[in-house]
Amino acid sequence: MKYALIGCGRISPNHIQAAGNNGLKIAALCDLDQEVAIRLIRQFELEDHVFCGPSCVFTNVLTPRSRYPRRAAAYARTLVKEGASIGANATVLCGHTIGRHALIAAGAVVTCDVGDHALMSGIPARQTGWVCECGTILPDTLRCPECGRQYQPAGTGLKEVQP
Repeated sequence: MKYALIGCGRISPNHIQAAGNNGLKIAALCDLDQEVAIRLIRQFELEDHVFCGPSCVFTNVLTPRSRYPRRAAAYARTLVKEGASIGANATVLCGHTIGRHALIAAGAVVTCDVGDHALMSGIPARQTGWVCECGTILPDTLRCPECGRQYQPAGTGLKEVQP
């Protein structure tokens, strides 16, 4: 791997498939499960405490063609922010940002940016709720029944209200 920076996070014994990466950054506190595929992504980053479930996939270009291969300049930046979780068999199209503590459901196909604490599911993935930093799905009050954190809307996501 050329110019890859991989922290000392927990990586499954079946390891990730990372081929031809230039600019791959995986922070030290990430969990990558079995058969996570990261292919030919020029600008790709997983921040701390990111979880990637088994067989999740990150694509490299939006319009691939075998006969007309894309050059590295065509690869769009993909960023998965701190604390986000991506479920088993989910696919994240390149060029998007997954917000802090967002949760991508198993099998979802992400085709857009995802706000902080957003719960995304379906094909294509749509926001179906909100999730706390601790991983609990939030009720309409935006107060976590498990840990007590309180949230309020902020832009396309949520932010924690400090007591």
